[in-house]
This record gives sequence, structure tokens and C-alpha cells, in this order.
Amino acid sequence: MYFATMLLDEASTAATGTQTGGVGGLGISYIISIVAMIAIFYFLLLRPQKKEQKRVEEMLKQMEVGDVVVTTSGFYGVLIDVTEDDVIVEFGSNKNCRIPMRKSAIAQVEKAEK
Repeated sequence: MYFATMLLDEASTAATGTQTGGVGGLGISYIISIVAMIAIFYFLLLRPQKKEQKRVEEMLKQMEVGDVVVTTSGFYGVLIDVTEDDVIVEFGSNKNCRIPMRKSAIAQVEKAEK
């Protein structure tokens, strides 16, 4: 049975002029699989992260005095002052509770009604 299978393989190789299972085919399939894995990694991890980062940057650029914000720790407050890197947020109904913080500590911005 083994001998018949070998003869059949040799006959198909001679007829088509190609060899199956050669070393060259292994290298190409390895490279293709690596490229496919890199593409999957990019589209599943890196691309969505960059989109989210752009969204957050745009949100922070559009902040204005009077907007209601939610900090990364979950506190709600109103923006009192906005500078290049920092903001001053007023928390609660007590007008004396104003805390300066980095813009990166803002998780969500709700525009003030005009």
C-alpha cells in the first residue's frame, strides 16, 4: 500500500511539475501567517486605541467654562477655568469646593446649555 501511494505521488509530481510539502512552500506560508497575525493585531488592538485617543483629545480641546464634566474617579463638577494643561473644577453646591486638576483627569464632558 505504501509503495502504491509513493508511485501515485511521483506520478502526480511528474504530471504537474510541482512538489508538495517542499521547504520553499513552508517559508512562504510562514511569512503569510506572520503578516496575517500582524494585520489582525493592528485592526483589533492598535486602530481602535488610536481612534479613542483622537476622540478624547478632541473632547478636551472643545471644553469651555461652564461645561459639566465627569472625572476619571467619577466626580461630577462644573468647569470654572480652563488653561493649557489644567482645569479648575467646582464640585457640589458649595461654591468654595474648587479643585485644580490635569485635563487628562477628565473622562466625559457635557456641554452647558446656552
